Amino acid sequence: MKETILSLCPGPWEDYELIDTGGFEKLERFGRFILSRPEPQAIWDKSLSEAEWKKLAHAHFAKEKNNPEKGHWQQLKSMPHNWQIQYANSDGLKMKLNLAQTSFKHIGLFPEQAVNWDYLYQKVKAFPGKNPKVLNLFGYTGAASVACRAAGAEVSHLDSVKQVVTWTKHNMESSGLDGIRWIVDDAMKFIKREERRGNRYQGIILDPPAYGRGPDGEKWILEEQINEMLKTCRAILDPKDHFLLLNMYSLSFSSLIAANLIQSNFGKVKNAEHGELYLEEKQGKKLPLGIFYRFSSY
Repeated sequence: MKETILSLCPGPWEDYELIDTGGFEKLERFGRFILSRPEPQAIWDKSLSEAEWKKLAHAHFAKEKNNPEKGHWQQLKSMPHNWQIQYANSDGLKMKLNLAQTSFKHIGLFPEQAVNWDYLYQKVKAFPGKNPKVLNLFGYTGAASVACRAAGAEVSHLDSVKQVVTWTKHNMESSGLDGIRWIVDDAMKFIKREERRGNRYQGIILDPPAYGRGPDGEKWILEEQINEMLKTCRAILDPKDHFLLLNMYSLSFSSLIAANLIQSNFGKVKNAEHGELYLEEKQGKKLPLGIFYRFSSY
């Protein structure tokens, strides 16, 4: 039996462009500003010269010598620390980007996730009942939450960092929306409580990091805890009308691992799709940026 593994890339996006990759870095345009930052998957050579990268970039993320995960942004040209871009495919989502919020390379947006924002928006719009309840675990700055809310869902957005939840609220309000429920908590602890309470959701979104900490220092290691988390998600997912999206970014994971996890915890599911997400740069190379598995009852 043949199984199709998908490779999905966002379509044309006026406010975002991957210009070049290579040398463990990527060069991207967000609105009017171009950033260069680390990318461990980009193990090949750059297509453009170092001089061209420096000429184009407004800012560069410089890694710490002793900790490659941390560093600081070096501004090469005049630009603000905060600015906003728009994604037009899901009711005009507006998202704030920030260079100074953390000591990490992240700026508040993962562009490859746009294909999942489209999927979630469409699933909420097509939901057979009224206003599905959607839980976004590890919600980060909330583009997925805002997309679901724009489509009419009742959204609960959870993240362990209070400042990130505040960031999401800004994205919601900038997009002309309201009504998202904000939760600052450890994801595993929260869903265990929801299971005990008998609460159910029609949609669940999981985009867990490889490593993380809860608000009280709770430890999260993807390989060790994702199986248990999916077991609990099955208990709180509406058995009749539902959808679930799992996204993971780990250099050692393939989408077949996600497929095995879903099969062992949910059994046979309907309308399943899995594969990898990527971005295609102007020079033609394709940058892989995580794996996904998604399914729905309708």
